[in-house]
Amino acid sequence: MALKQISSNKCFGGLQKVFEHDSVELNCKMKFAVYLPPKAETGKCPALYWLSGLTCTEQNFISKSGYQQAASEHGLVVIAPDTSPRGCNIKGEDDSWDFGTGAGFYVDATEDLWKTNYRMYSYVTEELPQLINANFPVDPQRMSIFGHSMGGHGALICALKNPGKYKSVSAFAPICNPVLCPWGKKAFGGYLGTDQSKWKAYDATHLVKSYQGSQLDILIDQGKDDQFLSDGQLLPDNFIAACTEKKIPVVFRLQEGYDHSYYFIATFITDHIRHHAKYLNA
Repeated sequence: MALKQISSNKCFGGLQKVFEHDSVELNCKMKFAVYLPPKAETGKCPALYWLSGLTCTEQNFISKSGYQQAASEHGLVVIAPDTSPRGCNIKGEDDSWDFGTGAGFYVDATEDLWKTNYRMYSYVTEELPQLINANFPVDPQRMSIFGHSMGGHGALICALKNPGKYKSVSAFAPICNPVLCPWGKKAFGGYLGTDQSKWKAYDATHLVKSYQGSQLDILIDQGKDDQFLSDGQLLPDNFIAACTEKKIPVVFRLQEGYDHSYYFIATFITDHIRHHAKYLNA
């Protein structure tokens, strides 16, 4: 599949690139960012996928988090896709910030309006990795995933729904129990319909309860002063309780004074890169 390079910038000895391609799953043009560390010039490197949150594009993470230095040091190729299809001319896709454009929620929609284009789950877990494996110097057997907010939800469900596919998973302020929070109810109702039993297939707290796969070591950072935590959008306690019950190791760090922003992410991104490097470079 043809890739069109949009930009390339030298960064910490490696290259921060952005590409565009025609997505089969999403039936539209999609952009994604790829950071190629210096080690990628001489051999295959592990691949680490980042999933961004509501309203984001591929640009937010690569320009605000400062992850490139740690990715360069640990020799990781880091891939950051957009958060939804764009320009599909679906009625209502641009009506609100938390549904439609910029808010794909990493599910495969089943409702008529959305099911042709809004297939972010299959895009992130199947189409994009195949594209990356075919076009960049990555080792397909060494892959991990992390994300923020809606993307933290995405990272957790991708790891839990595909045992063994990802070596490690981490998240910043993830939406942990979307079937119970306003964002999740709106998105899942719109994309998946009114049958709430279908929603549970994309809810990390429910997926943990039936997880039978290989050992997952989960790292979550959460800002204590995050407005969305106090608003009941994130519900990490429900996820931690489910993990504890299933004896799935989760390191949950409540960070005093931090909010939901990229300042929070930038502060702890090196810890997360190191967490993944431990498994990817083992």
